[in-house]
Amino acid sequence: MTIALELPEIETIRRDLDRDLPGRKIKSAEAASMAVLEGYHNRKQFTSQLEGRKVASVRRAGLHICIEIDDHYIVMRLGPGALLRRQRAKEARQSGTELTITFTQGGQLRLVDPAGDSQVRVVLAETIFQDLPELDRLGLDPIGELISWTDFAGRVFGRDALLKDLLCDNSFLVGIGDVYSDEILFAAGLRHERRTDSLSSQEVRRLYRAVVEVVHNAVKYRGTNLEDRPFLDIFGTPGIYQDHLAVYGRAGDLSPRSRAPILRTKYKNRWTYYCDTQV
Repeated sequence: MTIALELPEIETIRRDLDRDLPGRKIKSAEAASMAVLEGYHNRKQFTSQLEGRKVASVRRAGLHICIEIDDHYIVMRLGPGALLRRQRAKEARQSGTELTITFTQGGQLRLVDPAGDSQVRVVLAETIFQDLPELDRLGLDPIGELISWTDFAGRVFGRDALLKDLLCDNSFLVGIGDVYSDEILFAAGLRHERRTDSLSSQEVRRLYRAVVEVVHNAVKYRGTNLEDRPFLDIFGTPGIYQDHLAVYGRAGDLSPRSRAPILRTKYKNRWTYYCDTQV
């Protein structure tokens, strides 16, 4: 089963697009089917909103990529196994290409999603939070905003939850899933099943530091490319943070902290990886 991309991968995509797309004018748009088009009656209703518009910037709201075109946004949420590619118009299209945006200069942007689980729509910039209310309920964003220690600690102590559940809750922290929650908990020296009300201030401070360091390092190394969660950037280059993972997917390898084997256990029908030094 392919699992969804997390914050570092989506931020890597956003940064590349924001360097590459602003100033480009959309010549045409083509949707292969209605699979990824959210809230439209037909494909023309969607594609006609893009033609002739110029890209101003590429932003991110949680795990949604927001391409600013005049006074609108193209809002994309990538499904598991989906990817965005910048390619020349003459290049053969991959199987599963659902959306192709052609620019007057500079080739195409293609959304490849064989499962059709992505969501794409165009919304007015001024009504984005009314059209997509889930964007107004997002938690802390460790890439998009400077998180203070006091704000983080207050939110942790204000919840009654298991640590892995807390880290993977988008209303607490944006874009963290199985991969990075395990890495954060290892860096903090905390077990996934610890409850928030059992944490000391020192442990919360370690958790705060681990969130910031792990997420920023994962972006630095351009995301994590794994067999069950492949990630290629918009130019087709895989991320390399998998070479720096401490515990995720490494059951049986020696822990970098204790030199004992890394452990794994089933947690809510998914594997969780950890070290015997975590408490």
